[in-house]
Amino acid sequence: MHTVHTVLLLADPPAQTLPARSMMAFTLASHIILVPMGVALPLITLLMHGYGLRRGDATALLLARRWSAVMAVQFAIGVVTGTVLSFEFGLLWPGLMGRWGDVFGIGFGVEAWAFFLEAVLIAVYLYGWRRLPSRTHFLLGLPLPLVALLGAFGILAANSWMNTPRGFTLDAAGNPVDVRIWKAVFTPMFGPEYWHFVFAMFVTAGYVVAGVYAVGRLRGRRDHYHRLGFTVPFTLAAVCTPVQFVLGDSIARQVFQKQPVKFAGMEIVWKTATHQTEYLYGRLHPDGTVTGGIGIPGLDSVLAGFRPDTRVTGLTSVPAADRPTPTQATIAHWAFDTMVGIGSLLLLLALWYGGLWLWRRRLPASPWFFRGAACAGVASVAAVECGWITTEVGRQPWIVYQNMRVAEAVTATRSTGLWIMFAVIVVVYVFVFGSFLAVLLRMRSRWRLADGQGGPRPPKETPEPDTPETETPYGPRSAGSRL
Repeated sequence: MHTVHTVLLLADPPAQTLPARSMMAFTLASHIILVPMGVALPLITLLMHGYGLRRGDATALLLARRWSAVMAVQFAIGVVTGTVLSFEFGLLWPGLMGRWGDVFGIGFGVEAWAFFLEAVLIAVYLYGWRRLPSRTHFLLGLPLPLVALLGAFGILAANSWMNTPRGFTLDAAGNPVDVRIWKAVFTPMFGPEYWHFVFAMFVTAGYVVAGVYAVGRLRGRRDHYHRLGFTVPFTLAAVCTPVQFVLGDSIARQVFQKQPVKFAGMEIVWKTATHQTEYLYGRLHPDGTVTGGIGIPGLDSVLAGFRPDTRVTGLTSVPAADRPTPTQATIAHWAFDTMVGIGSLLLLLALWYGGLWLWRRRLPASPWFFRGAACAGVASVAAVECGWITTEVGRQPWIVYQNMRVAEAVTATRSTGLWIMFAVIVVVYVFVFGSFLAVLLRMRSRWRLADGQGGPRPPKETPEPDTPETETPYGPRSAGSRL
C-alpha cells in the first residue's frame, strides 16, 4: 500500500483534480452561505414567537411569522445547493465513496432523515399561522431547532471522521473492514468540531438577522418593530460570541494534539521546535522562510500549550508528500487568521452591547455601534467560509487523513467535461441565488406596503410614520389581507 502511495505522489496529480476541487469548493462555499440560517433561524424564530406569546406582543408575532416565511424560502434554496453537493461526492470523488462510504456514510444518512423531518415541520409551522390555536402552533414548531441541529450532527460526523478517521480496520488489500459505527461517528474531533460549528451558526444567523434591522435603525426607523427585530437575534449572537471564542481556542488546541501537521500548516510552522513564532498573516516559501506579516516570538508555543517551551511540530516532520504545500499552508494560515480576526472584532462588539445593557439596561445609542452591527452579519459569513477553508485546505493532501489522498479519490472523468460541468453549475447558481434575492426583495416590498397600510393608526398628537402592522397572526384574516 505504501508503494502505491509513493508512486502516486511521484507522478503529477491527475488532470481531473483541479476542476473537481474547484467545482466542489464553489458549490460548498455557495451552500455555506445558507447553512447558518438553516441551522439557527428556526431557533431565532421560535424565540421571537415565544416572546410574543408570553408578552402578548403582536409585533413579535408578526416578526416571527415573517421570519418563518424567509426560513421556508431559504430551505427551498438549500435543497437545491445541498442536493448538488450530495451528487458531487459520488461523481467527483468515487474513490472516497467507493472505499469509505460504508464507514462514514451514516452521517449523510442522518442528515437526509433530518432534511425530510425539517421539510415536514416547516410546512406544518407555516400552515399553522392563523389556522391553529396559538399554543398548539408554538409547540408544533419546537422540534424545528432540534431537527436542524440533527442535520448538522450528520454532516459534522462525516467531516470529523475525514479529519480523524476511526471505527474500522484495514484488510490486506487496504480496504476497511470490521466497521464500528459508534467509533466512526464519535471520532476525537467530532465534539470540538460540532459545538464550534453549532455556535458559529447561532452567532452568524443572529448577526445576519440583526444586521437587517441595524440598517433600518441607521435609516431612522426606531419604532418597536425594528428595535425588537434587532434586539432578539443580536442578544442571541452576543451571548454565543464569547462561548464561540472559547470553543475556537479549544478546537485549535485539539488540532494541535490530534493533527499536528495540519496545525503546522495553519500556523506556517516549518521546523519542529519550542518557542515558536506566531505569524499574523505572512507567506511561507518552499525553503521554509516566511515573508510579510507580523511575527511575535514565542507566542505560537504559548497559544498551543500555554507555555513558551511547548514543542510545536513543524511541516518538515513528515515527507513533503504527506503535508500541505507552502501555498496550501499559506492559504490555510490566512483563512485561519482572518477567521480569528473577525471573531475578535465580533467579541468586542458583543462586549460593547452586553456591557451597556448590564449597566444601563438600554441599547447603545452610537451610530458606530449600529454600523458595526450592520457589518457583523457579512463578517460572520466570511468567518464561516474561512473556517471551512482552514479545515479542508489544512488537511491536504489527504481526503481521509493519513488514509487516502485526494489524487486517489478523484473521478476518472475527462477534465474537459468537468470544466464544462463547472461552468454550467456557476450559471445555474447565479440564477438560483439571483432568484433567492429577488424573492426576498419582493417579500420586503410587500411587507413595507402592509406596514404602511395595515397597521393601526397612532394618535395624531404622537405620530409614528413607520409603525408596522400589529394585527394578530392568529384568528380570522382581515378583509384584503394577503400575509
